[in-house]
Amino acid sequence: MYYIKKEYENTLEVKQSKFIAHLTPYAEYETLLQKLKQRHPKARHFVTAYRYLNEYEQIVEHSSDDGEPAGTSGKPSLMVLQGRELINTAVIVVRYFGGTKLGTGGLVRAYSDAVNLVIEKADLYEYKKELTKNIVFDYSDVRFIDYECKEFDITISHKEFDSKVSYKITASEENMKNFLTKAARIITIVER
Repeated sequence: MYYIKKEYENTLEVKQSKFIAHLTPYAEYETLLQKLKQRHPKARHFVTAYRYLNEYEQIVEHSSDDGEPAGTSGKPSLMVLQGRELINTAVIVVRYFGGTKLGTGGLVRAYSDAVNLVIEKADLYEYKKELTKNIVFDYSDVRFIDYECKEFDITISHKEFDSKVSYKITASEENMKNFLTKAARIITIVER
C-alpha cells in the first residue's frame, strides 16, 4: 500500500469539459473540498473518492458522484485509488461542463484518466504500519533523543517539559524498535 504526503493537482480536458483532479492526504480532504467549492463557484460537479485506515487497521472507502449519472464518476475514481493501492488518500475532481455530453462510458474514462494523471504526478510512499509511544527522559538527554528521532525518521507529535521531558513519538514498527533499542538505557516508556 502507498500514501502521499502533500496535495497534487492536474487537469484533463475532454471535449471542452475540464476535469481538475486534486489528490490529497485524507486528513486534509474536508478542508480542501471546502476551499475548492469557494475557489470554483461555477464548477458543475465536485466528484470525490477516498480510502483510509481506521484505528482497527480496516480500510474505509467512500465515493460520491455529486450529481453525475450514478456510477460514472465517484466509483471509477475510487477504483483507480484501489488499483494503485493508495491509502489515507482522497481525490477530488472539479468538473467544468464544456457543452458536449460525454455519455456514461465517456464520463467513466474521463474521471479515471483524470485521477490516473494526478497520481502520475505524485510522489508515492510505501505505507508501513506505525506505532506510537510515550517516552520520558531527563533534560540532559534532549539533544541525544532529538538527534536519534531524526536518524530513525521518528515523528515527535507532542513535547512536554515538566520535572522530566515527555515526548509522544510515532514511527514504523522497524524504526521504532531500533530507536527503542538504542535509547533503552535513558528512556522510560509510559502507557497513557
